[in-house]
Amino acid sequence: MSDSTTLKEKIVEAIKCVYDPEIPVDVYELGLIYEINVYPVDNVYILMTLTSPSCPAAEVIPAEVEEKVKTIAEINDVKVEITFDPPYTQDMMSEAAKLELGFL
Repeated sequence: MSDSTTLKEKIVEAIKCVYDPEIPVDVYELGLIYEINVYPVDNVYILMTLTSPSCPAAEVIPAEVEEKVKTIAEINDVKVEITFDPPYTQDMMSEAAKLELGFL
C-alpha cells in the first residue's frame, strides 16, 4: 500500500528533526528508533531507546519525537515507548552519523 509507505516516510522525516541535545545528529540517524508501526486509523507506535538509561534528555527526546510526528496531518495518535533492550551501542548509528561524529 503506497499510502502507508508515504506516511512512514513522513514519520521518518519528522523524527529526523529531533536531535539529542548533546550530539549534533538526529535520533533516527543515531539509531535510537527501533520500530515504527502505522496501525489502522493512522495510529503510530514508535519503539525507541536512548543513548543511556541516565540520558539527561530522557524526558525531552521521546516527547519531542511524539510532538513532531503528531504534526503530520494524517496522523491520528502517536505512542512512543522507550526500551533499553537491546541496549544502545554506537554500532546502531547510520554511516552518516558515524561520519558526522568522526567515527569513520
